[in-house]
Amino acid sequence: MNFSFYIAKRYLVSKKSHNIINIISGISVAGITIGTMALIIILSVFNGFEGLVISLFNNFNPDLVITPSEGKTIKQSQFPSTEIKAINGVAHYMEVIEENVLVQSGDKQHFANIKGVSNQYAEMSGIDSCMIDGEFKLKQGGLNYAVIGSGVAYYLDFRIKLEEQAISILAPRKSRGFNLNPEQDFSRQNILVSGAFMVEQNFDSKYIFAPFTFVKEILQYDDEISYVEIGLGKEANSDQVQSKIKSLLGPDFKVKNRFEQQELLYKIMKSEKWAIFLILTFILLIATFNVIGSLSMLILDKKKDIAVLQSMGANNQLIRKIFLFEGSLISMIGALSGLILGTIICVLQMQFGLVGLGDANGAFIVNSYPVILQWTDFIYVFFTVFIIGMVAAWIPTRRISQQYLDVKLG
Repeated sequence: MNFSFYIAKRYLVSKKSHNIINIISGISVAGITIGTMALIIILSVFNGFEGLVISLFNNFNPDLVITPSEGKTIKQSQFPSTEIKAINGVAHYMEVIEENVLVQSGDKQHFANIKGVSNQYAEMSGIDSCMIDGEFKLKQGGLNYAVIGSGVAYYLDFRIKLEEQAISILAPRKSRGFNLNPEQDFSRQNILVSGAFMVEQNFDSKYIFAPFTFVKEILQYDDEISYVEIGLGKEANSDQVQSKIKSLLGPDFKVKNRFEQQELLYKIMKSEKWAIFLILTFILLIATFNVIGSLSMLILDKKKDIAVLQSMGANNQLIRKIFLFEGSLISMIGALSGLILGTIICVLQMQFGLVGLGDANGAFIVNSYPVILQWTDFIYVFFTVFIIGMVAAWIPTRRISQQYLDVKLG
């Protein structure tokens, strides 16, 4: 065993001449443990929220979306749909019409985006798993149905379980004349509501799903579609399929994957996570000041021992290593204890939902704080704590010199 490490380990567990040194050392370990535990818990909670948001968006955003590089619409008859469907990995092909409309229910009005899709949309997207009221149904018995976001329902004061009335969709006519009544410039149609979904606040207050033919008729579209959504098979490579579609379509179209569709949001979530990491690291840095005090007092307490070591031929470098190892042991014990405690708390939260989120009425999508443990976080946290601990140990030991420690026995 390394001699410096052996002495450092003995100093760590041995009784000091002044009890306050033991107390400060214990406080140092406790401070690092709590700081490390907080770091791993906070990062895991952020991972949980990130995973929750991604899973919700995956129910709304397709694997790939094709939009025109310029303009708002795509010519349906000129689009190479057959070639795209033939690409290996493409499981679903969905032509979509989307436009901003005015929605009315009684005396309530709200601007929303109506999204015209086929009956297979729920199978492709998984939006039916986000339903909080009613069901995802677009057609039944020759009748058209709409599925509205929970935010749209809120603004319209529309209660699906209590009301069986339809909502009115108003869209600007393509050809407008001079009319004394402005409402004549709008195409109006009523549609029954089959259910409401909840994904994310901006989506919930923005979107309405309706049958493709219904939306095409009210918008007076002929050969136009807004964009194309692609669903991939389970074994498909998203990057490869995206590259093939880009090569097929050329520069006139944009092909975006799920990350690119919500790129800004994902970047913000990552930035928030690491901003919190830095803030907690600064708090941990303050906690490690106890290590500096503990080692400084230990050096003073062990001056006679150091004098004995010097008389036996130990140089200042070896003595510095002893106290550097002492500081690293304190940091490692605190870091490992914090990681273990943090893991236990996270596992308990995952299994039993100890810390709730929201109330019993189901105001939130999940009932408790979501948690996801990632091994990379453990590596980042451990090395961060270890490096801070080494710096804290180096500060008092760098002042050790022959003049400072040279004392006489007796």
